[in-house]
Amino acid sequence: MSVRTFIDAAERTIDALHSLVFLRGGEVVAQGAWHPYALDRPHRLFSLSKSFTSTAAGFAIAEGLLDLDDPVAKHCDGRGDPRLRIRHLLTMTTGHVEDPSDAMTRSDDWLDAFLSVPIEREPGTHFLYNTAGTYTVGAIVQRLTGERLVDYLRPRLFDPLGFGPVTWEQCPHGRDVAGWGMSARTPEIARFGQLYLHDPDGILPAGWAAEATRKHVENDNGDGEPLPDWKQGYGFQFWRCRHNGFRGDGAFGQFCVVLPDQDAVLALTSGTQDMQAVLNLVWEHLLDDLSPTPDLDLALPTVPGGPSTVEGRFTVAEPRRLRPSDWRPSHEQAPTIRAVTLTPGRVVFEDATGVHEHPYAHDGWIPNGATAATGAWSGDDFTLRVAYTDGPFVRTYRFHVDGDELLISPSDNVSFGATGYPQVRAART
Repeated sequence: MSVRTFIDAAERTIDALHSLVFLRGGEVVAQGAWHPYALDRPHRLFSLSKSFTSTAAGFAIAEGLLDLDDPVAKHCDGRGDPRLRIRHLLTMTTGHVEDPSDAMTRSDDWLDAFLSVPIEREPGTHFLYNTAGTYTVGAIVQRLTGERLVDYLRPRLFDPLGFGPVTWEQCPHGRDVAGWGMSARTPEIARFGQLYLHDPDGILPAGWAAEATRKHVENDNGDGEPLPDWKQGYGFQFWRCRHNGFRGDGAFGQFCVVLPDQDAVLALTSGTQDMQAVLNLVWEHLLDDLSPTPDLDLALPTVPGGPSTVEGRFTVAEPRRLRPSDWRPSHEQAPTIRAVTLTPGRVVFEDATGVHEHPYAHDGWIPNGATAATGAWSGDDFTLRVAYTDGPFVRTYRFHVDGDELLISPSDNVSFGATGYPQVRAART
């Protein structure tokens, strides 16, 4: 088994990996990205951001600004349950029975919303995945330091590790959201993991890496779900893995896996719903052999078929409206197509957020800013696939020409909700 067999297996069974950097002994043994993704382009990390928030908390503790046993209320003007401590936020043992994160993000003041949710169990006794708790850690660190997380971490972590520009989404009150929202490059993710494996320059506070990544709490709730790598215990915003490893991870397959026994770090970005399948392949193919592999020539598959055969502009009679509450980027929302124009090698959508042009090729991916597209015709049917190369999302549009009508069936590769959407009917104009 080897890196090559891992890649071959992933291309057969995972839809799809976007990039990888593997380190052993601190040296790169394999790296590559599946075109149109690139190693030098930041990728959205989702909940892998939590491990960076934990690191910010570690610095704040070392600087005497914060203590693991501080009551949360101490740093929130007396608000919140007096039993709740900083360590409970970091270990996701707040005592909530249901995750308060959705309720939090529906509020204008996320911190107040979290602190207002009743705590049913004794904090420290019950693990429940809780992104709102991570947000609260980040909010406290930002309040204590007077800086955004991304700015606080710049001289302490990002600059010493050679990170380029880092972005972090913000809440309505201007705080970095902490539990998700960070974007970084895959080689940077690998260097972050290497820091937690070996820190010869003392970048992290003394003892923090071991304390943050050890098992503080059991997290196997006995539900019978076949997700063994999510049941090995939880640290301070790090998961324990099988094979004596630990990791940060984020939705749709963003991974920083650290394997002390192999002296290895695996950084992966992806666009897959089945994150356990990715880790299964890691354990199957990479535990025994991480020998150096030349830089890899990788690409996502294109759409089978031929070049463009239909032209024209088609208008939707009753397009879906964009709701005021749809605060996510347009490609994470249900499509709001109002019109579509087809020309050879180009599709132009008009929707509730504006006009979006997608040049494409039937035998390759055509980059265009933050997107890339491939598409092909087969008879009266056309498939366009648009990759949003700053993250995991790929939207597929299937078109069927029926006389002067165009039937459009959109779908997504991954989503927090439905991946398929109602068919849209447009008429030639």
